[in-house]
Amino acid sequence: MLFYFIKRICLGILTITIAVSVLYAMIHLVPGDPVKTILGPRASPEIQAQVREKMGLNDPLPIQIVKFLGNVARGDLGQDVFKRKSVNTIVFEQLPHTIYLVLCGIGWAILIGIPLGCFAAVFQNSLIDRIVGVLSVSCIAIPTFLVAIYSVLLFAVTLKWLPAIGAGDGSLVSYIRHLVLPAFAVGLGWVGYLARLVRASMLEIMGEAHVRTARAFGLKEQTVVFKYILRLAILPTITLIGMGIGILLSSAVFTEIVFARPGIGRLIYEAVTSRNYPVVMGSVLVTTVLFVVSTTLADLINAIVDPRLRTKN
Repeated sequence: MLFYFIKRICLGILTITIAVSVLYAMIHLVPGDPVKTILGPRASPEIQAQVREKMGLNDPLPIQIVKFLGNVARGDLGQDVFKRKSVNTIVFEQLPHTIYLVLCGIGWAILIGIPLGCFAAVFQNSLIDRIVGVLSVSCIAIPTFLVAIYSVLLFAVTLKWLPAIGAGDGSLVSYIRHLVLPAFAVGLGWVGYLARLVRASMLEIMGEAHVRTARAFGLKEQTVVFKYILRLAILPTITLIGMGIGILLSSAVFTEIVFARPGIGRLIYEAVTSRNYPVVMGSVLVTTVLFVVSTTLADLINAIVDPRLRTKN
């Protein structure tokens, strides 16, 4: 298990390095001069040259990437070119809001999606199975931003049950009330994904020999379902949950913009539009690290639940 753990960690570090390098290069290929965006069109060529030198934009792109990775290794994500504030401080001020949003969104999706998939598999080809199938496909098909817009119109504007925008006035109750609609918007699609995957995995395992043997020994159906079927069927679901957390961390920008919430997604959007390179790279780096961490944890949990996976990788 220790060797498997070390192997996954090394693979994660390599993934982060490659991803950050590629993203750094892609950002610098965007048309336009970031120095002119920062200083404005009236800045003198001398001032522009000074700022360009300070930002390291005169160096070749590979040198810029190596310097950035070196600074990251020392825990320095750079400085905001507009506010003259540490990128570390800016990113980690916004990051908790996105983490709470993602965990609440994927959390309620797990509580609804896994039982739905289990019921659909147990009652295969029944009315329940057909209803779950229609609901899950519908949840997957509706875009997140559309769910966000219509949930605001229905629950905030029409019914006035919940607040529409912001993150509250600082109290815990207010923060939770402002979190309900965004979490609903980001989690709805994952209800469908989890339900479909759990159903498919359980149906596949139901036909295996050990399940037929357990039933032949007269075990209760409830024991067979939860101990012999769901325990193995949940493995790909754990992987999907790990990927879902990472994907939602990087795709929360639409929800945070619609609900005017603070968060890392909205921070990246504002930094890209203003060509604020240090904030963009710092934010992308943190979300990439969290994505790799979440998927690595999912793989480790799978390896703990099913020891056979340790010898396959």
